Amino acid sequence: MLALLGSLVSLAVGTSFAKSLFPALGAEGTTAYRIIFAMLMLMAVFRPWRRKWVRADALPLGLYGVTLGVMNLFFYSSIKTIPFGVAIAIEFTGPLAVAVWNSKKASDWLWVALAIAGLALLLPLPGGDAATALDPMGVFFAFTAGICWALYIVFGQRVALRYGAMATPMGMLAAALVVAPIGVFHAGTAMLDPQWLVAGLAVALLSSAIPYALEMFSLNHLPKNTFSILLSLEPAVGALAGWLVLAEHLTLLQGLAIALVMTASMGTAWSAGQDKRVTPGNGQA
Repeated sequence: MLALLGSLVSLAVGTSFAKSLFPALGAEGTTAYRIIFAMLMLMAVFRPWRRKWVRADALPLGLYGVTLGVMNLFFYSSIKTIPFGVAIAIEFTGPLAVAVWNSKKASDWLWVALAIAGLALLLPLPGGDAATALDPMGVFFAFTAGICWALYIVFGQRVALRYGAMATPMGMLAAALVVAPIGVFHAGTAMLDPQWLVAGLAVALLSSAIPYALEMFSLNHLPKNTFSILLSLEPAVGALAGWLVLAEHLTLLQGLAIALVMTASMGTAWSAGQDKRVTPGNGQA
């Protein structure tokens, strides 16, 4: 359990630190750093070149990897203008939708209602308080990241069954091929600056390498539904990291909204555990 909580803290701190790079590199350049360095680390650990690959492997791994890269790009774009914890809560609608879609229990619609109630408190509504309203584009990017997370789960389950652990480094390679050109286009030569290279490596370590290693350890020592329920704490951890690292302050309604989405996520994870189903894990590779 401590390993999983450590994973959530590392991911939250790493993403909060990544946001501090936006003025120099933009969300695009920062995402490119994270994906590229994480891909190199995973390649060094898993050495996928030892396996024989065929042309037919390109499509499933490409879909998985492209979805992963685009998901990270949209999520980083969202936290440019909306608080970190709020962005995670909105993004969580992706795995929630997958879990409910696969459910056969009428009681699971309770969790859907809670998630909708939470989102209703977050969405920018006409006539609302302009001072506390969320940026519409930031909300759109977070929702799009959630859609990508849902697709990532679907594609990820397929390649995991087919390729096992080798799916992750190859998927990250595909993600890097998509995100790197976008990052270079937006950040330009700033990505070659040594200080930003070191910062990008730190982002990859904190946001990808360390969380991935701790999550793998946790999955081998915790029941799947317990893992998923604890993973639902991510929006709260993100909100705390945003407050401590970025001085982001949430309103009472935004805090309540995050709590409702977390409760919905925990409820679907508990329900899935009752049915012996596996709830999808963290998509922020």
